[in-house]
Amino acid sequence: MRLRRFLFGLAAVLLPAALLNAALPKHALTPEAVTLTGRLLIASPGIGDPRFYRTVILMAQHGKDGALGITINRPVGERSLASLLEPLGDKAAPNAGSVRVFAGGPVQPQMGFVVHTTDYQHGETIAIGGEVAFTTSADILRDIARGRGPKKALVAFGYAGWGVGQLESELARKDWLVTTADQALIFDERRDRVWDEAMARHSREP
Repeated sequence: MRLRRFLFGLAAVLLPAALLNAALPKHALTPEAVTLTGRLLIASPGIGDPRFYRTVILMAQHGKDGALGITINRPVGERSLASLLEPLGDKAAPNAGSVRVFAGGPVQPQMGFVVHTTDYQHGETIAIGGEVAFTTSADILRDIARGRGPKKALVAFGYAGWGVGQLESELARKDWLVTTADQALIFDERRDRVWDEAMARHSREP
């Protein structure tokens, strides 16, 4: 039942860009201000907040006005595209496939994001580095069902957010470690192995 409630408002939460902008930092981020966008945050073993225990977060925005990230290793289930599109009034073939659904973070869990490879572009697609992007329009689900979507994708609800200077303080306390992101770790690795693999990658980096 929890997953059903989580997905009930899909038509509303794959939100237009205007609403997404309210969740992102209020001022435009200059390239110089963005530091961790496109990288992974790894919860340290000693992190004090149990909500983030062993989480790995893909950073979507990080700059002088705050930060926003999407947790990639908290799966809540897998749903068929037909069942996701039905509340939108769309009909998808029963064999259209399925997508993984994740708890993206504790902030605004009614907000939906599709994290995907950059082979797919839409007017509401935002790049996160060179290999990954996210899209907030439900059109991406329709395109996936029709075979015109990205090669790899996951659906996440909610996000992790930090105010001005908050993430920097947590990094200084060593609540988080940082490592590089790639498609294999974001989409392919077994979810119960993502934290371990991210930690191993961090330990190998200079």
